[in-house]
Amino acid sequence: MQFDVLVIGGGPGGYVAAIRAAQLGLKTAVVEREALGGVCLNWGCIPSKALLRNAELLNIIHEQSKELGFSFNGFSADFEKAYKRSRQVSQRLVKGVGFLMKKNNVEVITGAARLTSASSVVVEPGGQTVEARQIILATGARNRTFPGMETDGQRVLGYREAIVLEQSPKSLVVIGTGAIGVEFAYVHRAYGAQVTLVEMLPRILPLEDEEVSQELAKLYGKMGVDVRTNTRVERIEHTEGGVRVHALNAAGEAVTFDAEKALVAVGVQPNVEGLGLEAVGVKTRKGGFVEVDGSMRTNVPGIYAVGDVTGKLMLAHVASAMGMVAAEQIAGQEPQGFSDDDYLFMPRAVYCQPQVASMGLSEQQAVARGYEISVGRFPFIANGKALGLNEKNGWVKVIADKRYGEILGVHMIGPEVTELLPEFVLAHNNELTAHEIARSVHAHPTLSEVLMEAAHAVDGQAIHI
Repeated sequence: MQFDVLVIGGGPGGYVAAIRAAQLGLKTAVVEREALGGVCLNWGCIPSKALLRNAELLNIIHEQSKELGFSFNGFSADFEKAYKRSRQVSQRLVKGVGFLMKKNNVEVITGAARLTSASSVVVEPGGQTVEARQIILATGARNRTFPGMETDGQRVLGYREAIVLEQSPKSLVVIGTGAIGVEFAYVHRAYGAQVTLVEMLPRILPLEDEEVSQELAKLYGKMGVDVRTNTRVERIEHTEGGVRVHALNAAGEAVTFDAEKALVAVGVQPNVEGLGLEAVGVKTRKGGFVEVDGSMRTNVPGIYAVGDVTGKLMLAHVASAMGMVAAEQIAGQEPQGFSDDDYLFMPRAVYCQPQVASMGLSEQQAVARGYEISVGRFPFIANGKALGLNEKNGWVKVIADKRYGEILGVHMIGPEVTELLPEFVLAHNNELTAHEIARSVHAHPTLSEVLMEAAHAVDGQAIHI
C-alpha cells in the first residue's frame, strides 16, 4: 500500500495531522494499535472532565448548599453512574473521530507499526507493509513508574486504570501533584474519599506560578485533602486492606500513608519501544523523546514527529497544533513553526476547582531573563459575576515588561479560568500589550472583567479594588 502521508498514532496529534494532510490533497493513512483519539479521548482529557463536572456539582452541594438555600433529604451520589457517563462522553467523541477519518478519506489501519525505512513500515499483527512518501510519528506517551512504585491496575494505579474505576475508593494516596494528580484528588475527595497528595518538591503543581501553587494547596487543605510536600516516596507495599506508601519527609524521617488505593502520577515516558527508530537512525534525547526542529522534522528526511513523543509540551492541544504544522510542512505550505518560547506561551490548564490556567513566564523566570517587570493582580472576590456564582476564590496575575508593556506571563486560579486564558494567548501572539487589554471594553457582569482589571492593575490603575 502506498500513501503520501502515513501517520503512526491516532491521538490528538496524529488524527489532526491526518485530517489536515487530507484537506491539503494528500493521500493519507493512520496506523493505530488501540483506539482513535488516543489517551486524551479514551483515558485522559475527555472522560476526566466528565468526572470533574460531577465532582464540581457535588462540592457545590456539600460546601455551598446552606448558603445558597438548598436542603436535601436522603441525598446520595452514585459514582458508578458518573463513571458510565464519562465513558459515554468518551465513546461519542471517539466515534466522531472515526467519522472524520471517513469524511476526509483517511484510511485507518489497525495494528502496531514498526519503521523499516524512512518511507515504509510493517504493521503487526499480520506483517503488512505500508509505504509512504512522508511519515509522521504521533505515538504519544504513557504513565511513568519507578522501582518500588510499579502499577498493578488493582491497588496501585496509573491514570488509565484510575479513569475506569467504577467505584470511588474510601481512601486514596496520590503520588505526584501535576495536573493528573490534583484533578483525580479533587474528584475522589468530592465523593468522600480520604485523599493524601504526596509531592517530592516543595509545592504542588510545581510547574505553575508559586502563588498559584500556594493558593491551591490552601484551598485543598480546606477541602480536607492532606497535602504533603517535600516528601519522597520510596516504595509502595501491599497490605491486607490496600496499600501502605513508604516515604521520607523533608527532615529525612520515615513516614507512611495507608489507603485503599494509590495513584502514581509522576510523569510520562514516550511510546517508542518497538517503533524501529534505531533501525532508521531517528535521533532521540534524554528520556527517549524524539528530537524535532520547529517544523516537526526529525533528523531523518521524510520522518516527522508530533505530540507527547517529542516531549515538548505534553498537552493534547499542543499535539494538535504540532500535527497541523507537520502536515502543512509536508504539503509545501511552509507554515510558521514553533520555537521553544512558542511552547512556553501556549495555554496550560488544570481542571480541578478552582481551575488553574497559565501561559508564559513566571515572575521569577521573567526577572531571571533580565526583564524589569510590572505585575497586575485582580481577585475574583471583587468581581460581580463571580460573587453571583458564589465562586469567590482566586485571582488573575499579569506580568508585563515595564518598558514596552509586552505581556510576559499570565497566571490564573479561579472560576472558568481555562476558558478565560485564550484572550491573553491571542493578545500575546499578536503583540498586543496589557494596556490594549485594559482599554478593550468587556461586558458587565462577566468573569472576563477580571482580565481587564488585572491588565489595568499592571499600571496601578485597577478600578474596582
